[in-house]
Amino acid sequence: MTHTYNISGMTCTGCLAKVQSLLSQINHVQKVDISLAEGTADITMDRHVATADLQKALAAYPKYQLSEAGPTHHQSIGAIDNAENKTWLQTYKPILLIFGYITVAAFIAGYNAKGFDLMAAMRIFMSGFFLVFSFFKLLDIRGFADSYAMYDIVARSWRGWGYLYVFIELGLGLAFALNLAPFIINIVTIMVMSVSLIGVLKSVLSKQQIRCACLGAVFNLPMSTVTIIEDGLMIVMGIAMLFML
Repeated sequence: MTHTYNISGMTCTGCLAKVQSLLSQINHVQKVDISLAEGTADITMDRHVATADLQKALAAYPKYQLSEAGPTHHQSIGAIDNAENKTWLQTYKPILLIFGYITVAAFIAGYNAKGFDLMAAMRIFMSGFFLVFSFFKLLDIRGFADSYAMYDIVARSWRGWGYLYVFIELGLGLAFALNLAPFIINIVTIMVMSVSLIGVLKSVLSKQQIRCACLGAVFNLPMSTVTIIEDGLMIVMGIAMLFML
């Protein structure tokens, strides 16, 4: 038997994958087909599963609300339309503000009585970048891991990488701030960001509609060239700092 349910709160393919995974783990559920655009799920069962049991499976993620089929599913369409109608500036305002604040802090740190210390400015910029971005990921680490697994080449094979990645970013931020083992830290930065960049490039070039997980699950940012620039900038700065050591 197959029943159709409304599911609100899904805004990207990462949400779709998470909801599908949670519902598929329920006993007697054989297949789950989800329409992100319609906000519905067609669930095939070998015996009836109560709606309350389906809702219980999503309880750990309150933003996903499941109900029996009805007209309310149009709410999810409106949410998607609103996201798509945003201007480029409105969409990327959070990340632009973050980069702006970090850049100002880096320039302030770089100035001293003898002039401008480019090395210090770059180090503080990278520290601020990793600390701020890891902070947003830590607000909903499971949500980040779910979204990251949609496009990262390592996280797709091993979901634990999404969790580990957050703490690697946090560690890099602290290491840059304290100026610990700069040679090793820059090598690690280049390697980690290069792996991340591969998944981003594949997603952007294939024109997949995937949410960028750079700011965790807090902001709904689409994957785009902005993400490529973000990762690429860290790689370039890491290389530059190696030559300046």
